[in-house]
Amino acid sequence: MSSSKSSHPERTATVRRWAIVATLTVVGVGLGAGVASAHVTVSPSEATQGSYTTLTFRVPNESDTAGTVGLVITIPAETPIASVRFRDQPGWTAKAVVSQLPAPVTQGDVELTEAVSTVTFTADRGTAIGPGAFAEFALSAGPLPDVASIAFPTTQVYDDGTEVVWDEPTPADGSEPEHPAPTVQLVAGSESGHDHDGASTSAPAASAESTAGPAVTSAHESGHAADSPEAAAKSDTAARILAVLGLVVGALGLLVGALGFRRARNSGPRKSE
Repeated sequence: MSSSKSSHPERTATVRRWAIVATLTVVGVGLGAGVASAHVTVSPSEATQGSYTTLTFRVPNESDTAGTVGLVITIPAETPIASVRFRDQPGWTAKAVVSQLPAPVTQGDVELTEAVSTVTFTADRGTAIGPGAFAEFALSAGPLPDVASIAFPTTQVYDDGTEVVWDEPTPADGSEPEHPAPTVQLVAGSESGHDHDGASTSAPAASAESTAGPAVTSAHESGHAADSPEAAAKSDTAARILAVLGLVVGALGLLVGALGFRRARNSGPRKSE
């Protein structure tokens, strides 16, 4: 009688172990991606100094039981912006507050003595961001100041009374704080008058009133401004799917290799009883 049958239980156990490792790897990465994307963020992550840019704030709901019903975006007085416009968000009411600056600030040819300090979005009844969901809120802002970066401390309000403040700066070592402030890195503009993604850095015609003070209006924008939330969502979803598929393929490759190695070991000469 051949002893080859005695290797089947061991081979089955090996297959099971590799299958468990592959499954845990995929699940672990999926959970990690969810945690990493749970913060309130702003895109683009980089813009050009002096440009007018659409800033899209992505707000995920982190609670398992409560809905997000409010968002307060702060524009620090240290980095004021002459023109700030919010896009109408269906089911939400938006309000911008203008405050006096501690001291006049020159932005291009404009001297600012006051600027938008906060923009608040409040959900109408029945339109909260539910558990497992997210929403995006857009501001058109400019000209962006001549600084290395600008942070937008943001408060997320839940319908159970909980408030989460996203206002922590990133430390020098680059590690991510628990509640990082949405931040945009700013780079110097080119001499051609276009920013890094080809958009004109000149002020839009609708912002002409900014020369007399801060512009605070609702913005119905077109082009990249209108498409940016949907495009960002599609890009994020595609990236997640590709990452998970890559891990699955890699895990299956390891499994096939292990089976082949095991089969090669067992294919040698066997002694008969």
